[in-house]
Amino acid sequence: MKVAIIHEWLTIMGGADRVLQVIHDVFPSATVFALVYNSKGMPDSFRQMDIRTSFVQWLPFARSHHRYYLPLYPLAVEQFDLSDFDLIISSSHCCAHGVIVPPDAFHLCYCYTPIRYAWHMHHQYQRALNPVARAIAAPLMNWIRQWDYSAAQRVDRFVAISNAVRQRIRTYYRRPADVLFPPVDVGFFRPALREEIGDYFFIMSRHVSYKKVDLAIKAFNAVKLPLVVAGAGPETGRLARMAGPTITFLGRISNDDARKYMARCRAFIFPQEEDFGLTAVEAQACGRPVIAYAHGGALDTVIGGVTGSLFFEQSPEALADAVSTFRADSFDPQAIRRHAESFNVDSFKRRFHRLVADAQSARVTRGASAPQPTGAFV
Repeated sequence: MKVAIIHEWLTIMGGADRVLQVIHDVFPSATVFALVYNSKGMPDSFRQMDIRTSFVQWLPFARSHHRYYLPLYPLAVEQFDLSDFDLIISSSHCCAHGVIVPPDAFHLCYCYTPIRYAWHMHHQYQRALNPVARAIAAPLMNWIRQWDYSAAQRVDRFVAISNAVRQRIRTYYRRPADVLFPPVDVGFFRPALREEIGDYFFIMSRHVSYKKVDLAIKAFNAVKLPLVVAGAGPETGRLARMAGPTITFLGRISNDDARKYMARCRAFIFPQEEDFGLTAVEAQACGRPVIAYAHGGALDTVIGGVTGSLFFEQSPEALADAVSTFRADSFDPQAIRRHAESFNVDSFKRRFHRLVADAQSARVTRGASAPQPTGAFV
């Protein structure tokens, strides 16, 4: 089969781009279609791929400020010519699933989430805008939702990255979905020696509002325990100003440093609601427990009392209470590591290949009906 992989943008390496890389490993001859591609921000391995871009690529500042062209995304993705392809895999958290496919091709969407700023986090994003931007964004998002729902009906089979995302697909698209957890490079991470474990807690994420780093800072200001904060973003200045003396900022750090800080922390702090949450699994691959907000993808990755602790109200008080009662010596690092290994890359490849085999079968029997999702691949 001729395979096409559709992705939104390839500008700075992130979690979805790592998944794309693994999917491409399964289909090394696949053609990749992306709205925008900035080779300077991506690993060398992407230069070996056949990557084709949309007209958005040639618009001013698109490679660094592509999000300003959101209103053009539906048009751009529908312009991709897929008439020569038999299997279309969309790697989608925005609009990649909206491609127009040939009538005899099969379209499998690996969905990170329906567009969060148009659906389940719409009001949270709106509150962060100034009044003028809010007035412009409201009708735009209304139109985006209409297009997005219509586009979702063209997908043959949805696969969600978590049970939380499967529920969103059911709620917003009225479509069933399987669940296949994203691949995590657990081999890169490893537990530290017992004597290397420090007395600090660790949080690492982009500094944007929904990551709730401010919630963690308020909690640790209250309990007066050491918290190390990695990452950067538009909220970094505000977060630094509210931080007390027990809180240290590292800024952006390398993968090697991230592994070191994860492996030596008392626990990894995960206060946000995520679609899945790769960093929580990476911390567990280091044998460290996670203190997580019991919502979203964390419910698929953190086992309360075994691989971490869960708190049930997204507030500084609830997190402070979870931290105050946390006892690192009550967790077995090897058991935590074994749990993380279930998310390994090879398992993902086997399960994804099984899904594609089903798609091949569906294409052969297209005159009948496509296979329906049956449940989670866990």
